[in-house]
Amino acid sequence: MDWGTDLWDQYDGIDKHTQSGLDLVDRYVKFVRERTEIEQNYAKQLRNLSKKYLKRGSKEEQECGFTNHQSFQDIVNELNDYAGQRELIAENMMTGICVELTKYLQDLKQERKTYLADAKKAQQNLEISFKQLENTKRRFAKEWGEAEKATQQAEKIENDTNAVKADVEKVKQHAHVKTHTAEECRNDYAAQLQKYNKEQNTFYYTEIPQLFNKLQDMDERRIRCLAEGYSQFAEVEKKVLPIITKCLDGISMAGRNTNGKQDSLRFIEQHKSGFERPAEVDFEDYSQGIKPASSDANLNQPKIRTKLWPFSHKKTKLGRAPLSFCLREFNRSVKPRLATFRALHRPSPAAEDFSHLPPEQRKKRLQSKIDDITKELQKELDQSEALEKMRGVYERNPQMGDPASLEPQITQTSQNVGRLRGQLTKYESWLAEAFRGDDSTNTAVNNNQHCSMSADPSQNIYSEFDEDFDEDVETPIGKATALYTFQGSSQGTVSITEGEQLSVMENDKGDGWMRVLRANGDEGYIPSSYVKF
Repeated sequence: MDWGTDLWDQYDGIDKHTQSGLDLVDRYVKFVRERTEIEQNYAKQLRNLSKKYLKRGSKEEQECGFTNHQSFQDIVNELNDYAGQRELIAENMMTGICVELTKYLQDLKQERKTYLADAKKAQQNLEISFKQLENTKRRFAKEWGEAEKATQQAEKIENDTNAVKADVEKVKQHAHVKTHTAEECRNDYAAQLQKYNKEQNTFYYTEIPQLFNKLQDMDERRIRCLAEGYSQFAEVEKKVLPIITKCLDGISMAGRNTNGKQDSLRFIEQHKSGFERPAEVDFEDYSQGIKPASSDANLNQPKIRTKLWPFSHKKTKLGRAPLSFCLREFNRSVKPRLATFRALHRPSPAAEDFSHLPPEQRKKRLQSKIDDITKELQKELDQSEALEKMRGVYERNPQMGDPASLEPQITQTSQNVGRLRGQLTKYESWLAEAFRGDDSTNTAVNNNQHCSMSADPSQNIYSEFDEDFDEDVETPIGKATALYTFQGSSQGTVSITEGEQLSVMENDKGDGWMRVLRANGDEGYIPSSYVKF
């Protein structure tokens, strides 16, 4: 997994993430410099420094989900134990950490600036090419309309018996010139379209992935260098202060726990949108009977494209937890929260094909709609079959009823069946369209299974309310070992540390989450990929 492939449309997120990393390096350099000053003033200032750099608001808590941010917080906590120690290490820290990291930070800032500028330039070049495409398309539409008008005028004058031959030849010549000009515009439009599609393909599949992968490599190098700085922070002090080895070992562990690849994977998990890259622009052949738009404003509008650029102009929020996870957490909550849950999930005006939803949510809603229509269709078919049988009974036994009295119901049922089949075909085509953009067959299968289960009207998401309070104590279904450290900051999650032994209470149901029980009694959900059985 890499940024260029999985985060191709997350320019703003990558910009913010890399800037946050540089800010962290700068904060760490300032932190060490102030530490050297405080070492000269002994314990009191040292404790004040630790307090100053402890995490405070929600932003710092969110950043602590990345190992390099969390490691910095661990160092600050360990520093609180250094109070009362001597200041002999101040000079070595200044030269070994502050000077080197400050120099490296300047190089990283220039490198990042270059990559982001190249990405912006590539976007601007593609936008210019798109404007040129629109201009050639408008000119083609205009010239072709004038050519058709000139041709019609020539035919009208030619059919006029009172027209002078010279006038006829003149209008014919004019129509020929206009037609020739329109053909040239058509060729220009086709050439520009081919050029734009080639540039767009290069932009989305070559330029942007390469630049984003370079940013990923730069960020991971920054993290590795920062991890070395974390470790060196301890090693310098170990040389002159062997009596605080225990505290320094904890700081070294913080440096070793800093994992650039793990942070990149976590960042991908938080920001991956699931959207597909835009398709190529279709050729609109006005010479084959397609009428030009009625106004320049309409000509300016391209074909419907869900997202033309990966660079948004608005701030985006981090993704929420999986839907199935949220539902399980809600089913385990108390009834007074029901009103709040309904208020937060109150539906908003939506398109019929659910195109306003993200890809995965759209597929779930379409599958649910298909299941509802299928059940209603089966109900109508059963009713139609029953009416046909009843009509047969009436025909064989007139004394039981008049067969003609059933005709209105049979006709209505037949119309309902036709209407439902039409709707079913329409929603199935939308679902097929949604799945064509899916890169993972397993994901599609899991979503279909999940949506099929959720479409069952007999299944109520609130049905577990009473059962949860009556069930016996759960027995673990297995044991697992934590591969990575996970900070559970969302409601229903639990924090784990690398190497910790866990009891598995509920296995992964296809949404990437599993419920575990820690040795200290804490229970909650963690990502399935963070443990091994």
